[in-house]
Amino acid sequence: MEDLNLHFTGDFHAITSANNLLAAMLDNHIQQGNTLGIDPRQVVWKRCVDMNDRVLRNIVVGLGRKTDGMVREDHFVITVASEIMAILCLADDLADLKRRLGRIIVAYNFKGEPVTADDLQATGAMAALLKDAIKPNLIQTLEHTPALVHGGPFANIAHGCNSVRATKMALKLSDITVTEAGFGADLGAEKFFDIKCRMAGLKPDAVVLVATVRALKYNGGVAKADLAEENLDALAKGIVNLEKHIENIQKYGVPVIVTLNSFVTDTDAENAFIEKFCRERGCEFALSEVWEKGGEGGLDLAQKVLETLETKESDFHTLYNDELSLKDKIRTIAQEIYGAHDVVYEPAAEKQLAKIESMGFGSFPICMAKNQYSLSDDATKLGRPENFDIHIREVYVSAGAGFVVALTGAVMTMPGLPKVPAANGIDVTDDGKITGLFLKFFMIGCRL
Repeated sequence: MEDLNLHFTGDFHAITSANNLLAAMLDNHIQQGNTLGIDPRQVVWKRCVDMNDRVLRNIVVGLGRKTDGMVREDHFVITVASEIMAILCLADDLADLKRRLGRIIVAYNFKGEPVTADDLQATGAMAALLKDAIKPNLIQTLEHTPALVHGGPFANIAHGCNSVRATKMALKLSDITVTEAGFGADLGAEKFFDIKCRMAGLKPDAVVLVATVRALKYNGGVAKADLAEENLDALAKGIVNLEKHIENIQKYGVPVIVTLNSFVTDTDAENAFIEKFCRERGCEFALSEVWEKGGEGGLDLAQKVLETLETKESDFHTLYNDELSLKDKIRTIAQEIYGAHDVVYEPAAEKQLAKIESMGFGSFPICMAKNQYSLSDDATKLGRPENFDIHIREVYVSAGAGFVVALTGAVMTMPGLPKVPAANGIDVTDDGKITGLFLKFFMIGCRL
């Protein structure tokens, strides 16, 4: 586990290096005469690091002597939110990877025209750093089942899906492929359907929607300290959150199996209440006890998936068409998936949208950056909020990845550490054994 959690195969390091190589070549070009006429006030490419570090969100570079570069404002994002991470996960092969890398917009010149990685002649060197990282990683579970773990864009601030190459490889090697779409169905699943499936031509046959009793009670107003206590009233209030996620999946025409990730504090009455709720909405239901019993604890879920595949047809379709305007795509996601009343734009976001469409990127899908705690852009609005607006403060195009990113509310592409970081409890014994780590890889399934 520690090998996976710390450095794995070094893919994240390669992505970080390729990202920061491009940033270094950009600043070096400006320093060495700036023949491309790059406007230092319109540099949009950000450096990245695979670490939550809030002080790097907004920085100043180039301080010191004249030879240390031009002084300008710069920014960092976490590696999982970088465009190169998205490109790696969406690329079909090495040639496609290079094409996408070359299209990355790093800045605009004094005429307002885009400057790309190809313009900086950085594409080849970045591809060289990524030549091994683009290969899917084959690992095994504790029960020696093969699994492909490749890529890691977070679904709250990126597109939330593993690589297209890993998914297509798995489809060739197995009768049934299960792939993760991170965080809730309002984030990971929407982006899996509307970005990954759209670009890769994938057609999912079923969706496994994972819920917990504890999370539903929390959405019903129960404090975290009291989640272990049975509370059917709170469960009845909070289950509307699950109801919305079910409805969201059904909008795509894909059959849904709801599974409860079982905790030892869950009660039979709570499980029965959720099962009845799901069956009334046309969903199969299964209790997953994998944490406690390993693979044996997932047999019921596996059987329900097989039955669904055999008895229910998928009529998969994306939520919106490419021809819609960017604003209409954003409004469709906000209203249909989040349940918002409308979308409100900051003046800067309005201008950015207009510029992106004038550059010819209006047909791109939307990658919404939103907190994962609420269907709204306000993390405190639990359950199934109503009569709220989604606030768009910034919009930018990821030309290489092939989508437009819309930042909502106060979401950050560079998170910060909590008051008590997990690092406080991590150590290494004298014999080299790492202690204090907890598993961060988790699976939420879609069968393809």
